Amino acid sequence: MLALFLPLFLVLLLIGMPVFFAMLAAPGFMLYATGMERDISLLFRNIYNGIDSFPLMAIPFFMLAGELMNRGGITMNLVQFSQSFIGHVRGGLAHVNVLSSMLFAGLSGSAVADTSAIGSMMIPAMEKNGYSRKFAAAITAASSVIGPIIPPSGIMIIYAYTMEVSVAALFAAGIVPGILVGGGLMLMIALMAKKYDFPVAGPKSTWKERGNATRNAIFPLFAPVIILGGIIGGIFTPTEASAVATAYALIISVWVMKTVKLRDLPEIFIKGAQASAVVLLLVGSAIAFKTVVSLSHSAEILADWVLTISENPLMLLFLINLLLFVVGMFLDAGPAIIILGPILGPIFINLGIDPVHFAIIMSVNLTVGLATPPMGLVLFVASSVSGERIESISKAILPFLAVEVAVIFLVTFFPSLSMTVPRMLGLVAG
Repeated sequence: MLALFLPLFLVLLLIGMPVFFAMLAAPGFMLYATGMERDISLLFRNIYNGIDSFPLMAIPFFMLAGELMNRGGITMNLVQFSQSFIGHVRGGLAHVNVLSSMLFAGLSGSAVADTSAIGSMMIPAMEKNGYSRKFAAAITAASSVIGPIIPPSGIMIIYAYTMEVSVAALFAAGIVPGILVGGGLMLMIALMAKKYDFPVAGPKSTWKERGNATRNAIFPLFAPVIILGGIIGGIFTPTEASAVATAYALIISVWVMKTVKLRDLPEIFIKGAQASAVVLLLVGSAIAFKTVVSLSHSAEILADWVLTISENPLMLLFLINLLLFVVGMFLDAGPAIIILGPILGPIFINLGIDPVHFAIIMSVNLTVGLATPPMGLVLFVASSVSGERIESISKAILPFLAVEVAVIFLVTFFPSLSMTVPRMLGLVAG
């Protein structure tokens, strides 16, 4: 069934069917074609069952917190903070773009929100400063994938829910890979700046100006400390942390910074609800599909087939990374994790790979897929924000994708890069 489902699913996507409907239509048709019509009702029952979960409440809360912070001008404060420290170097605005994405990642956990929020400010500013629009859009899309890697992360919450892995451990494990992606992108920018003579954004800021920028950014910068500190310290669960993050964003935006009016809140809540509905519908449909896959025993069949290729975990990890990278080109990270996690996770856990390590491999790889052509979601968002054609952005983003692929393999073959922090915090066994 799995072999029949995937080609049909891709065909439905290519003809323009929304992912939610394609994830239901493809397995539904396969159940009908294989004489299992009675199980079609499972698809519909499990859409609701897949969404009806207390841990998944963290997703709408984190999305609402990101929407509040973005609407409250907090993104601008992060950009100004970044620019005050590194805007004066050659290629400074490109560096500012990446650093702002790293800081914003600690607030939103969403690549799409990052692309929209950072891109709407940085792309016009970079173009005005002498960068090509396609380059500005490309670095915005490439850096936005840091959003779901540095905690909090909606994708990691979905993986933890699906595979029963500690959310706190995943959050801790994502810190170093996220920094590696950001650092690698900034290194690539520095190399390109020398070759292509990138412009300098402006004069070096004085320490007084940096102090002012830091003071303006202190409240948003403190949010990740509250979120991660509370989770790792055992003060509250990730779901409770998402509610705390929303309350914090509301207080800062409405009463401290006073950049959001009470009359703006209904519109912000509606946008947050709409964004959450899209994600949760995808989660529900993916859980429904996972149920159908379990009926066909496809996971066991695939596991047996994978082990016929090689029993060397490193070789299999290399091959699975290639598979995940291709999947990420066509499928959003959330549904891909829910579909492939239960299939691939047990194979590698049985081979001795730590569950948290494999979770990070999947999460980072599929997150990078959000920026890969032809169907990377953030490419479409960057195209919409910049007005540049996707084909042009896809060409300009290739050097940055090479960096991110290198980080994927570093995280894969050097487990300590992702596992040291959770081990130090006692979240996984040493």
